[in-house]
Amino acid sequence: MTLIEVPARIDPCMPSALEPEVVDLIASLSSAAGLLDSSLHPVTAGSLADLVRVMNCYYSNLIEGHKTRPRDIESALHDNFLHQEEKRNLQREAIAHITVQKRIDSMHAEGMLQDPVSGTFIQWLHKQFYLNLPESMCQIKKQGRSLTIVPGEYRNRAEQDVSVGLHQPPSSIHVNDFMAYFMERYTLASMGKGMRIVAMAAAHHRFNYIHPFPDGNGRVSRLLSHAMGLYAGIGAHGLWSISRGLARGLEGPGDYMRMMERADMARQGDLDLRGNLSLRALNDFIIWFLKVSLDQITFMQSLFAFDSLSSRLRMYCLREEWDREAFTLLEAVLVRGEIPRGEVARITSKKERSARIMLSGLIQHGILGSSTPKSPVSLRFPVSAAETLFPNLFP
Repeated sequence: MTLIEVPARIDPCMPSALEPEVVDLIASLSSAAGLLDSSLHPVTAGSLADLVRVMNCYYSNLIEGHKTRPRDIESALHDNFLHQEEKRNLQREAIAHITVQKRIDSMHAEGMLQDPVSGTFIQWLHKQFYLNLPESMCQIKKQGRSLTIVPGEYRNRAEQDVSVGLHQPPSSIHVNDFMAYFMERYTLASMGKGMRIVAMAAAHHRFNYIHPFPDGNGRVSRLLSHAMGLYAGIGAHGLWSISRGLARGLEGPGDYMRMMERADMARQGDLDLRGNLSLRALNDFIIWFLKVSLDQITFMQSLFAFDSLSSRLRMYCLREEWDREAFTLLEAVLVRGEIPRGEVARITSKKERSARIMLSGLIQHGILGSSTPKSPVSLRFPVSAAETLFPNLFP
């Protein structure tokens, strides 16, 4: 058996000792995620998580070279699909991604999220994504060959062998062995919080290095990183997205591919310690990945801070030419999370009929919503409001 087919080919999987910069980043990430998590009322945070999922999907698609407009994604969430087949398929991809991420977020909120790097969770991610697509989108052409994607199934036949740029992943017949080794090295349950955060970064590269599925590896790796962040305690209930950071980088959009390729580097002599791959390059990738994560958490924290969000909410009301009572109501909902409908007149000092008309208009606009026609109202964040309420969230 040649080296390329030995699962230890992905070693080192984790640094044996953490560099001081990594230790500092772990502390900063934990602190920043805690602040983000506590910055808003849980009900408001839940509504914002819906918008963040649209953002995450948008940037994940962008990394794949698929430019889907945020408004088209939002339209698809309301079953409004474009007529052009290519654009309609991109909307379907977006819905598939959001559906899976929402399920991950729900499992975490319910305390039901299993260790993302154990058992069949990774295959479940892939399976759920492709089960949400029509059969026609599971037929792909890869490097001159036509392949049928079986949801959740690793590469296991010679005709599924692939190359990714200059990188040659393990041959298909050995993928199961590589993934068993991957899970053994990255299972989070036995790690402390700090090492779980490091594993989130390191596993992102090593998963893509193995390239276990015929297609969809990039999307699965980003959903996996999202789940690992939640499990490691820095997910802030879905209020930030690694995909935005990977797509934008720290210096520019080319960072992600450049850092991934660098982490493919073979061991650089005795000073690079043991293992097939370069420990130095892996450490560089971990530091970069954690810096990107911290950058995104602090960015979202600045957007969601109560004072600044309240100020932009006031600007949004002015843009829409709503009266000041509308802002009074929206700010009250921002503070309290949700407001019983019967309290709207008292909060706004409007007469009952005027209060009902105003409330109906805000619900119809989409800035307020409720689970039933009579239940309390809470804030909603349509994509159309993002430009004012959350500048730079999307390009």
